[in-house]
Amino acid sequence: MKPFKYTWIIGLIVTLLIVVAPTILFITRDTEAADDPWVNVPVRAPHVDHTDLMTGPYATGADVTRACLECHEDAAHQVSQTVHWTWESEPVMLPGRDEPVTIGKKNQINNFCIGIQSNWTGCTRCHAGYGWEDADFDFSQTDNIDCLVCHDQSGLYSKTNSGLPADGVDLSMVAQSVGTPTRRNCGSCHFNGGGGNAVKHGDLDSSLFYPTADVDVHMGRHDFQCVDCHQTEDHQVKGHSIAVSVDTRSAFDCADCHSETPHSDERINAHAAAVACQTCHIPEGAVRDPTKMDWDWSTAGQDLPEDTHEYLKIKGSFVYESNFMPDYLWFNGSADRYILGDVMDSTEVTSINMPLGDINDPTAKIWPFKIHTARQPYDPVYNILLQVKTVGEGGYWTEFDWELAAKLGAEAAGLPFSGEVGFAETEMYWPLAHLVQPKEEALQCVDCHSANGRMNWQALGYFGDPMKWGGRSLATVEGN
Repeated sequence: MKPFKYTWIIGLIVTLLIVVAPTILFITRDTEAADDPWVNVPVRAPHVDHTDLMTGPYATGADVTRACLECHEDAAHQVSQTVHWTWESEPVMLPGRDEPVTIGKKNQINNFCIGIQSNWTGCTRCHAGYGWEDADFDFSQTDNIDCLVCHDQSGLYSKTNSGLPADGVDLSMVAQSVGTPTRRNCGSCHFNGGGGNAVKHGDLDSSLFYPTADVDVHMGRHDFQCVDCHQTEDHQVKGHSIAVSVDTRSAFDCADCHSETPHSDERINAHAAAVACQTCHIPEGAVRDPTKMDWDWSTAGQDLPEDTHEYLKIKGSFVYESNFMPDYLWFNGSADRYILGDVMDSTEVTSINMPLGDINDPTAKIWPFKIHTARQPYDPVYNILLQVKTVGEGGYWTEFDWELAAKLGAEAAGLPFSGEVGFAETEMYWPLAHLVQPKEEALQCVDCHSANGRMNWQALGYFGDPMKWGGRSLATVEGN
């Protein structure tokens, strides 16, 4: 009897091993290999109905803010530390400079509407605050932080000159609607940078309010809101644009959610050391709404037929494009910056925010960019780009007088002005990070590795197509 008893026990153990062991092994391997980006997507906070909390009435935006701070006591201090409020970065060191400088909308120039100094009332319509109308705006007055522009869910809130609520806005109703920021909140400013829809970025426009999957797979297929990727703590929003923030302090990338090796084909995974995910997964910019690629200020002031995408008397001539193929550059996440007052060479194109990185930089990858070119005012005597006044009394949009606009703008920015105005070639770089396509629409091998491929391999520093000539070698860089 004893041998029989032990026989069935042994049989049971063997049977369990046959059934359970492969299951355990499969689960373990699957867990190790899983690429589950949802693990890192934040769970959105449940909505809190503010109907009975924000009863009003409120005469001003600042009144709403004070009511918000009765419960959210730390919010004003937190927001006051962000670039959404200061429009200026922490000091950073840039190549060729002896001391740190700050970068931001508050004190820098671009090649779209040029800059805010002397133009505060118009530019600060998109400031996350109320009443910035001149150089004396008090950033310590936190009552003037605008809570509603980021949290309104009524869809009826809008801002006007100096960032004040537009006439007719029912502040009580808007305050009662508040919730977690959506694409509509963020897009109300960021989709309209440069003075209109789709003007600046090439990958941010009104098509992202309600996109389909073939516009952006994250927002269209999965209904991502901006804050799902631009995750926020204490009102500090992750992410940066090298137009206004040239370091990498708040950067994030695809690998924050996705695996470093998300593809089943290891040949594709191998590209990740030198190629940004965006390069293959954002094959085109401006897939729905055309974006501005060139702006010629020198033609402004003429009484010509007007068209938003071709010519406006106050702004000059434009070139817009849809479905443009990006330019490709090495990029390590940081950039150089033209600073107001820097001497430039008018015989060459001045790069306002040149991306940093090259083939020998182990931190750099090939990225897709929109490059915006312009001809903008400069002083041919001092050889500096001019901060001109466009808005309000004496502004170019009122008087159509470049010398007067330049004089007033130079005074506001503390720049010298010779009395002469010329027009110089400039360029700005806008890395593409939105309009991510479904994987079926990503670039294929022949898009880059063929006689008519989109990559200029020599310009990137290769001898030729790396499939034939070999990839970059970092053996001598930092001991790698």
